[in-house]
Amino acid sequence: MKKTESLSDFEQPSVTVDIVVFTIRDEELKILLVKRNLDPFIDKWALPGGFVRINESLEDAAKRELVEETGVKDVYLEQLYTFGEPKRDPRGRVITVAYMALINSNEITLKASTDVKETGWFSIKKIPPLAFDHKKILFYALKRLQWKFEYTPVSFSLLDDEFTIGQIQKIYEIVFDKEFDKRNFAKKILSLDILQEKGIKKDVSHRPPMLYSLKNNLPKIIEII
Repeated sequence: MKKTESLSDFEQPSVTVDIVVFTIRDEELKILLVKRNLDPFIDKWALPGGFVRINESLEDAAKRELVEETGVKDVYLEQLYTFGEPKRDPRGRVITVAYMALINSNEITLKASTDVKETGWFSIKKIPPLAFDHKKILFYALKRLQWKFEYTPVSFSLLDDEFTIGQIQKIYEIVFDKEFDKRNFAKKILSLDILQEKGIKKDVSHRPPMLYSLKNNLPKIIEII
């Protein structure tokens, strides 16, 4: 008779989800954090997240926790990475699956739940001490975000339907924390053939720039910069 492995033969770690939510506010790249209302790390800032329930998917758990702790909903979440260092959580063996999102925060109203004391946007340059290994998760997510800005049109999700080349460049300078040459940046963006002209921007005192919109049915991978 064949021997069958049973779940009871193995220790069973807990599984959590943590969500890294980026936005651009006040011309800075910012991250959404929550102040914990429970031990461990009570009163410490952390990424939104929590334990996965037995009958829900990882993505459903991430969406639920994000709504429960911050009020943020209806956002696209991308699975980022799994973090499983044995001692990453003082409560025991906990594996976390991280997700990330890039949102327009002007369309979001934050609302803290009973699990957290506060919610807030923090500049990526002024991150407070974080609970667990959330600093490691955050900077892993930042590298992924920068990669997506290099090779996908994700940056355009932060713009209005019509925008200028200068507005695109400003977003890239914020995310990469460096300046780009204005002429070379415009030349590169226009050479990609992903934009269509929408007319001259009105109501400006200086030389009016051209407005653009993003074309439809773009490939998923585009070398933007």
